[in-house]
Amino acid sequence: MKKITAVFAGLTVAIALLAPLCVRAADPVETAGVAVGVTAGNAVVVPMKIISVGTGLIAGALSFVLTGGNADLTRQIWSDVTEGPWYVSPALARRAIGERPELEKKKAGMVEATPAMEAQPAPADSRSGQ
Repeated sequence: MKKITAVFAGLTVAIALLAPLCVRAADPVETAGVAVGVTAGNAVVVPMKIISVGTGLIAGALSFVLTGGNADLTRQIWSDVTEGPWYVSPALARRAIGERPELEKKKAGMVEATPAMEAQPAPADSRSGQ
């Protein structure tokens, strides 16, 4: 029992020392937003994927019976409904959103300063001078 406890304690210390090496600095607001978005997305995607897979498995079995044993059709239906993604990951969410140059600049430390309001000529009033 002492040996197991010592091994567990050693692993805990090793993980605690190595964990900061894996963590990258990120904006806390962005991290929280990604977490909320991924959680909300998974609340919808996971149940829908379960329904889709269940329906597809039944449809594939029925297609096999109704087509007289066409295994290619059944395999195609099953492969279509059982392929991923099974859940929304942060990487998938970022790919779906697309490139966000303003976030990349912010992460790189190149925060763009808001340009000062430049003096612009006032728009011509259509009611006066006609």
